[in-house]
This record gives sequence, structure tokens and C-alpha cells, in this order.
Amino acid sequence: MIRQTVGTHIAALFAALVLAAPGARAAVDIQKVETPGGLTAWLVENHDIPFTALELRFRGGAALDSPDTAGATNLMSALLEEGSGDMDARAFARARDSLAASFDYDATSDAVRISARFLSENRDEAIELLRQSLINPRFNQSAIERVRAQVMSKLRADANDPRRMAYKAFDDAVFGDHPYAIPTSGTLDTAPDLTRQDIMDAHAGALARDRVYIGAVGDITEDQLAALLDKLLGDLPDKGAPLPPKAKPDFNGDTQVIKYDTPQSVAVFGQDGVTLDDPDFFAAYILNHILGGGSFESRLMQELREKRGLTYGISTYLADRDQATLWMGSVASSNQTMAQAASMIRKEWAKIANDGVTKQELEDAKTYLTGAYPLRFDGNAPIANIIVGMQMQGLPIDYVQTRNDRVRAVSLEDVNRVARERLAPDALSFIIVGQPDGIAASN
Repeated sequence: MIRQTVGTHIAALFAALVLAAPGARAAVDIQKVETPGGLTAWLVENHDIPFTALELRFRGGAALDSPDTAGATNLMSALLEEGSGDMDARAFARARDSLAASFDYDATSDAVRISARFLSENRDEAIELLRQSLINPRFNQSAIERVRAQVMSKLRADANDPRRMAYKAFDDAVFGDHPYAIPTSGTLDTAPDLTRQDIMDAHAGALARDRVYIGAVGDITEDQLAALLDKLLGDLPDKGAPLPPKAKPDFNGDTQVIKYDTPQSVAVFGQDGVTLDDPDFFAAYILNHILGGGSFESRLMQELREKRGLTYGISTYLADRDQATLWMGSVASSNQTMAQAASMIRKEWAKIANDGVTKQELEDAKTYLTGAYPLRFDGNAPIANIIVGMQMQGLPIDYVQTRNDRVRAVSLEDVNRVARERLAPDALSFIIVGQPDGIAASN
């Protein structure tokens, strides 16, 4: 009961601090910080409240795992909060909570992500505790087995979740033997066999200074941040495991049906995408918004939901991963209507590729995208997350100030040329999980 009360108090405190931060800021002044130890970070100073958000990203993530150790990086990251040095998981949690600090550890296919939130008055103690979790994690066997059981439970649930099944099958079909085809959490075959040595190897390979990206926002100066980072990360190894190679996604226009007893089918579909550094990226970004980017005004939403009632929602998005770029989407529809939904998606994909978009659609998309962008900067933590992501994506430090201008600069000719050149209806590939009526699988 005491731990629950403390946790509730801390959650309320951090909520108050985040809400007290300035909302949609007119300008975000990002400073580049170089530490004496050779690290680079981006900082947004905000001394309105005595609170700092720190985001660390280590490039590589679960894609560093071998086929035999799939899931090791995910398990390792989950164990970082399960004690360090002479502290077990309970002692570590008590020490963190006593400082009113918050640490989150997570792994994706492309990165290990560490988020820290701490008050200025407890900054040094919070950073020392975080340092211990990164440098000297316990990885004791009882914690390994406890967290492994949680991972196994999730894997078993995913194996019976149509949406998860569709994305897993999509990755298998598109990425083949590339690490992207292996689930971040591993598999029901690999997760039970991961050893403590596998976890230690994943720790040494993933958490290294040559692949770390850092964003900080809040009540901290450049000099304070530089000293903090050298203390926090100075004892990590200089180099980590080799990064995975570039993937070569295979989109052949096939439709693969995975039979599963469910009243509603789920489809995941995609084709090659556009990289963030491509000159055509912003035209593709606007085009995707018009096609199916989540707005109720998108063409796919209008055609499938509003006009025909085939689905509750459909979305498409540009996925720029470290080693691959995809143009993807997903939809759920009843088994009786999935064939019509998939047919309409292909039809609209081809129609916009052949006929382009209208001037009004372009202007509406620009208005929405430029108006929504400032709303992302609604507190220290979201801003820290944005600026560390900007670094990983290779964006310039002034991107926040120039992004909307780049959107506005896209012409109707740009969008329609990209539609003709980049959309590939014949290569659009589908994975459908369910019992869809009237769909002949070509694979």
C-alpha cells in the first residue's frame, strides 16, 4: 500500500510538471552541447519549472540480435530496472521513488530507448542511480526468470492476436532473413533459451558510446548537462556490436491469406517508401496524408468508411526505419467485406497514382499538417523525444523552425509527380489474417 501511495504521488507530481510546461511553443531554441568526454547532445533550456526530461537512444536495438538470440536485447532492456550493484529490484525501485524520479527502458528493432525524468533538487542522485542501472545492472537469475515469464506471456498473446499475426507475417514476407523479420521480443522458440550470458552480450553490444543520441529539455544549463552526461555515460564501452545491413524489402503485389477463426479480418499492406533525406519526402508526406494518413478527410477513409461502411478506420503511413523505408497501411473489416475493402485500396492507390490530387486537397493537407505540428511540443518530455529523434534521423538542428516552410513549399506538380513515380499499385502487397470471403491468395 505504501509503494502504491508513493507511486501515485509521483505520477501526480510529474503530471503537474508536464502540464505546467509551456504548450505549443512558438519557437524551440535547440542548443548543441559537446561534452569534454566527446559526447554530443541537443538541449532546450526551460527554467520555468525545476524539472528535466532526458532521452537517450542507442542505435541498433533488437536488430542486433542473432537468429538464435532473438529477444535478448528486449529482455536486457527490461531487466535494467530490476536492480543494479548491491540493490535488488525492490531496493532500486525504492531509491528511484524516494527521489521522485522516473526511468523507462525499452527496445525497438532500431534502438534501445531510455527516458529519465527528475527534479533539479535531486538531479545528481537521480543520475547516479540511472548510471548504476546502465553500467552495473545485476541481471540476477530470479529477475531474468520473472521478466522472461512476462515476455513469454506477451508472445503467447501475440500469437493469437490477428493484428500482431498480420504484422509478423508481413515482416516475414517483406524482410526474409533480415533481422527486421524477427520480432523485437523474440519468439516462443528463442525466448525460453536465452541465457544470462546472452543478456550480458546484448548489453555490451547495444549500450555503447559510438551509437548514443541524446536530447534534454528543462531546468539545466549546457555546462550542467555536459558534466552530467560524461558522468552518466563515461564508463560505457566506446564501440558496440556491428549494425545490421540495409534491408531489401520484397514487394511483389501478392496477397497472402492466413486463415484464422475470427469474425473480422485484418489486413496489413505496403510498398517501398521514401527516405527522410530524399528531396521528394515532403511531397510524399503530403500525398500520404491525402491518401490515407489518418484524417477523416483522406481518400481511403472516405471511400471505405464514409461511402461504403467497410471499416471503422484505415490508415497509411511512411515508415522510415534505419535499414529500410516502407509505405504501409492497415485496415480491419468483416470477413464478408474484406475482399471489397482490399479491392478499393488497390483501386484508390492506382487512381491517385494515375490522376494525382486536386489543388484543394493539397491546400487542405498543408493547413492541417502545419497547424498540427506545433501541438506536438506540449511539454519537456515530448520535446526531448522529438529532438533526440531528429538527431537519429539526420535532421538539421533548425528543422523545428523550417519544417512548416518545407511543407508549404511543396507544389501541386511536386505531389502529382511523386504520385506517378513513387506509388506502385502493382507492387502493393497484402497480408490478411482471418477468413475473408472471395479472396484468392496469389501466394
